[in-house]
Amino acid sequence: MENPTTPEESGHLVDVAPYDADSRYRLVRFRGSGWESLEREEFEPRVRREFPDIDLDDPEQVHWADRPGEWPPWHPGEA
Repeated sequence: MENPTTPEESGHLVDVAPYDADSRYRLVRFRGSGWESLEREEFEPRVRREFPDIDLDDPEQVHWADRPGEWPPWHPGEA
């Protein structure tokens, strides 16, 4: 698997890196940009800001490395 910190493009508009059980974030890369850590609540608004007409359910546009639509659990009080 490609290292999620490399600047290589995959061809998708959005790439979501593998699920990381130690964090409440997922690394997300937008075409032409680097990786960003996003919370579940930030994901759709941020994607739509970059690509207003994107179909979030289209695997040709949004690629999930694993566990599509899932984020690691977060508990109140965690940073």
